[in-house]
Amino acid sequence: MRVRGLTGGLAAALVMSFALLDGPAAVAAPSAGTATPVVAARVLTYDASGAAEFKSAVDRGAAIWNESVDAVELRPVASGQRADIRVLADDGWPRAVPGPLGTGTVYMGRQAVDQGYYTIRIAAHELGHMLGLPDRKPGPCSSLMSGASAGTACTNPYPNAGEQAEVEENFEGARTGALM
Repeated sequence: MRVRGLTGGLAAALVMSFALLDGPAAVAAPSAGTATPVVAARVLTYDASGAAEFKSAVDRGAAIWNESVDAVELRPVASGQRADIRVLADDGWPRAVPGPLGTGTVYMGRQAVDQGYYTIRIAAHELGHMLGLPDRKPGPCSSLMSGASAGTACTNPYPNAGEQAEVEENFEGARTGALM
């Protein structure tokens, strides 16, 4: 996951920049009792217990989103708890049935895998729908949400900068200053 609290470093950089533009400046160290507030991500849980042979691909797809965005974090559901996102394996084509933002069901369809599509890209793509992203077909391999239109040779499971920014915007209002 990327660093969520950047305000301290940003403030120091700005002070140093102003010093270069307008003469000397002093930088005060934070007092012992103060800490830079960290803005917590909205946590969404997922249940991959029904994902069969795709469970590790789903876990990796979730990890990719966690590495790529700050406003939301995907975590496996705790035992006995209800998940925001259910992930199931079936013999059809992969698909997502989103509910309200951050909820729904992902189907990891074996048909695409049998045709040669990369399982981790499939998982990250379908989880992208749960994060509010639409399909963008046709599209290049550099666009995660281009899905199958990028072809079977495409193994890129990472969202591009535009897709990352859209997810950040989708979840920005859900962030709080408290740890969740």
